[in-house]
Amino acid sequence: MKSIRGIRTVLVVAAIVLAGALTACSKGSAASPGGSPSASSPAVRLSSTAQLAIVSPKNGQVIAGSSVDLRVSLKGARIVPATTTHLVPDQGHLHVFLDNQIVSMTFGLNQTIPGVSPGQHVLRVEFVASDHGPFDPRVFVSVVFEVRN
Repeated sequence: MKSIRGIRTVLVVAAIVLAGALTACSKGSAASPGGSPSASSPAVRLSSTAQLAIVSPKNGQVIAGSSVDLRVSLKGARIVPATTTHLVPDQGHLHVFLDNQIVSMTFGLNQTIPGVSPGQHVLRVEFVASDHGPFDPRVFVSVVFEVRN
């Protein structure tokens, strides 16, 4: 089970890196009238209208078993399945992190995270724009919970 989870994590991270590289490569540089490249300014990120909350697990909750049922509430925005560079403040998807390791990019508000080891964990969910980049300010929430087998 751990090898499948590891492969899935590597694929998710690779997709995020590739999306960022494609976005950066598509931006080209402007030339000044003298023909030399000018310094390009960093892209300005949108602010989002989203309000995000983790409904389950609750902060401080003790969970029996190795599967964690995640339920998220999202208000003021909606999840969209397509990846695009046309960004709008109320559309995106979720990135789910367990102990600072991405476990999924999801287009739903509920999911089960299997194979969670016993002990204390930090679960973070971030609503990101359709290009996988964060909004500014970032829209994320986190909880700390414990797994006991």
